[in-house]
This record gives sequence, C-alpha cells and structure tokens, in this order.
Amino acid sequence: MDWMRWKLFGTGLMFVAFAAASGRAWSQAVQQDRIFVVSGLPGQAQILQRNGRSYLDIEALARLMNGSLAFEGNVVTLTLPAASASAQVSLPPASQPTSSEFSKDFLKAGIEEMSIIREWRSALMNAVQNGYPVTDAFVSGYQGQATTSLRLASVAASTDSDRSAFQLLSNELDNMQKLSTKILAARKNMNYISRDALKGDPLDAQILSCARSLAAMAASGQFQDDGTCN
Repeated sequence: MDWMRWKLFGTGLMFVAFAAASGRAWSQAVQQDRIFVVSGLPGQAQILQRNGRSYLDIEALARLMNGSLAFEGNVVTLTLPAASASAQVSLPPASQPTSSEFSKDFLKAGIEEMSIIREWRSALMNAVQNGYPVTDAFVSGYQGQATTSLRLASVAASTDSDRSAFQLLSNELDNMQKLSTKILAARKNMNYISRDALKGDPLDAQILSCARSLAAMAASGQFQDDGTCN
C-alpha cells in the first residue's frame, strides 16, 4: 500500500512539473503570436506561431473576409462574396480633356484631313502655275479622299472643342472645293487660265490662312478660333 502511494505521488509530481514546463513554453509562444489583417477590410484574426510555423484559424479567416466555409470529405472550401461597391478600391477617373482641349482620336483625324487638303491645294497650285490640265478626275480624286477623312473626323469628335474644330475643317474643305470648281469651270469654258491666276486670289488666301490657324491649334492641342476659317 505504501509503495502504491509513493508511485502515485511521484507520478503527480512529474505531471505538475510537466504542466509547469508546458505552461512556460505556452506562455512564451503566446507572446510571439501576431495579428492578421486584410487591407481594406475591418476586423482581425490571431496568428498562432508554434515550432517556427504560423497557423491561422480558417473559421476566423472566413469571418474576417465575410466568407463561408463548406466541408466535403477531406476538402474545405472557402467562398468569398463578390466585392461590393464599398469594398472596391476607388480608382482615379480616366484622364479627360479640358473644355478647350482636343481628344486624341479627333486630333489625329483632323491632322490627316488637313494633310489631304494641303496636298490638294499644292497639286492645284502646281497645275495652274505650270499649265497642266485640271480635270474632273484630278479634282474628284482629292475630293473623295478629303470627304472620307472628314467623315472619320466627325466620328472621332467627342468633345465640344472637337465639334467646334470639325466645323472649321468643314469650312476649309468647302473653300477648297470652291477653288477647284472655279479652276475646273474656267477650263471647261475654254477660258484662259493665267499661271498667276491663284496669286492674290481671296479664296486661296482664306484657305491658306485657315490652314495656318488649324495647324497652330493642332500644335497647341487646344481650340482657339481666330475667325480665319469662318
């Protein structure tokens, strides 16, 4: 009987000693625990660190992320809700042109239209100055290109400045057509066309002034109507 008491007493001492040692180890481990948070979401979950490893309770994680857990066999599935408008990260609004700026697409289309009209005028000036015949095919070729390009500029116009500049481009095209029609009509009527016929011509001067104004606007990227294209 005495032997049994000593055995139980010894075992109890060993248990107490082990519990005390475990308590100290657990206390040290708890001091190393960290907090897990998800940026942009409220709440937190505790990270347990044991034997150099970090453990996170999946139920705490599900609650933190407002999700749900599903258990099927040895598979645990975490389902997260769709991001709500309040949880979404606010992105800066896309850069929009100011009220006086041109949109990128319209500026590109406008420059293309100006290039075609400039080539048209240069070809017409060269034909007159060198006595080359100005035919319907000559005029319709440039006219078709310019009309198509102007239509593309119309589609690209998206701001008030785009639409205002589009009207000036239309005026420039109209004047170029009038000048070509004037030379073409003189040829059809068998009228003599001087090589200096376009020198000092008011319509040609307006076309040139408008072209310079449009080029300045394209270079600055902003609409500024100086009245030369009206």
